[in-house]
Amino acid sequence: MKKILTIASFCFLFTFSALAGNVLSFSTSSDTTILLNQLSKAEKAQGWKLLFDGKSTKGWHIYQNKSDGSAWKVVNGELTFVAGEKVNGKIVGSGDMVSDSTYENYHFSVEWKVSEKGNSGIIFNASEDAKYEYAFHTGPEMQVLDNDGHSDGKLYRHRAGDLYDLVAVAKENAKGPGEWNKAEIMLKNRKLDLYLNGLHVVSTVMGSPEWDKMVAKSKFKSMPDFGKIIKGHLVLQDHGNPIWFRNIKIRKL
Repeated sequence: MKKILTIASFCFLFTFSALAGNVLSFSTSSDTTILLNQLSKAEKAQGWKLLFDGKSTKGWHIYQNKSDGSAWKVVNGELTFVAGEKVNGKIVGSGDMVSDSTYENYHFSVEWKVSEKGNSGIIFNASEDAKYEYAFHTGPEMQVLDNDGHSDGKLYRHRAGDLYDLVAVAKENAKGPGEWNKAEIMLKNRKLDLYLNGLHVVSTVMGSPEWDKMVAKSKFKSMPDFGKIIKGHLVLQDHGNPIWFRNIKIRKL
């Protein structure tokens, strides 16, 4: 009986911690710990910096401060876009969520979960200069998508993990709606590598002749500064659909 009660108590505590959302810490040994919106000792030693505290939008703002960002909420340790009230056809408090700081030569990591038929993206090296109406006018995008539910999933180079409209993933391994995916962007001296759920899916060199050819054939061909920003913002895209992000972190390369 004592053993059964101990197991039951452990299960209750683990479930309670998971529902609490902000910090889930579960140790199977002194060396194995799962953390939510926290950095492990090893990550800190490797130079990782947390960009989302799981409690607030501190460190982030709406692109060019075009709204108060009220459509973005922090719920259960997750940064969530909620499609709410509309005024003149636009969701109140909407807009792309942009990092306050700019970055150059980095390894960026984030987990995302998309709704059914959902669409979003992770844009990087974006300028917030007033002459650019949208972040995607300068920053390339790692696609976030419900591949089977959204119409973009039928288009080549528009599926989850793709370097949007430029390079398709080498192998697809995206998880479906409601499941967490881990995206990683590694950029050093214009060498770009994308990872999805631990798999190396895209590799290219920004500014190379091959890159210029790809851009010339893409929807970005009319955007003269696309992909040319060396040090820029990270952007979590508002595409009008519910989207969730967590474990957002970065380290310098």
